[in-house]
Amino acid sequence: MTSAEPPIIEARDVAKVYDGSTVPALGGVSLTVERGEMVAIMGPSGCGKTTLLNCLSGIDDPSSGGVRIEGVDLASMDDNTRTAYRARRMGFVFQFYNLLPVLTAIENVELPLLVSGTPSKRARELAMAALDRVGLRDWASRRPAQLSGGQRQRVTIARALVNSPAIVWADEPTGDLDSGTADDVMRLVQELNREQRQTFVIVTHDPGIAGRCHRVVHMRDGRIEREERLGEPARAAFR
Repeated sequence: MTSAEPPIIEARDVAKVYDGSTVPALGGVSLTVERGEMVAIMGPSGCGKTTLLNCLSGIDDPSSGGVRIEGVDLASMDDNTRTAYRARRMGFVFQFYNLLPVLTAIENVELPLLVSGTPSKRARELAMAALDRVGLRDWASRRPAQLSGGQRQRVTIARALVNSPAIVWADEPTGDLDSGTADDVMRLVQELNREQRQTFVIVTHDPGIAGRCHRVVHMRDGRIEREERLGEPARAAFR
């Protein structure tokens, strides 16, 4: 299946060499991702998976090469514009949640909206809807310490989705969870991918997680070694 739309993510010869290092973290990676795809990035520790995710999402700048998201070159944006773009069009899910411990679940979820200027009443409505979507409406007033690991990750997913992003970036989203909870989280991610048509790019070491994606990108020594396609995004994702 191919899409008539241009790729939502286009990376061209992306290289990254960190200051003080003579070994490139990325050695010229080219990758395209279609709108609505779930793509897993796998490889041994230190192979460049997280560096690639950071360069693709604009968290970090490549040393050379370019990245286009939704047809826009990230390098053409200044820092403030790029930050605002990420707040509007991207969501992030990390292994260790990155939730603020002094805030309740709903306050954590609404935070990106408030930062981007959404009126507080509307932010609260959207945050509650996002928590409801991940099955945590009744836990909205709990702080992270009062939640299980799986519940905290669901709050993180709700926060990532609250602004209806085009792309969700996930770095080892199940790495701190037991297998049963990880399975619950990935079933939720798959459901949201089908229903909300969001693109997911997931860094993982777990073949079981990668096997639930549409495509797996295998990396080694800062380069893409091979790719394998496991399934196709729903056609509706391209409408």
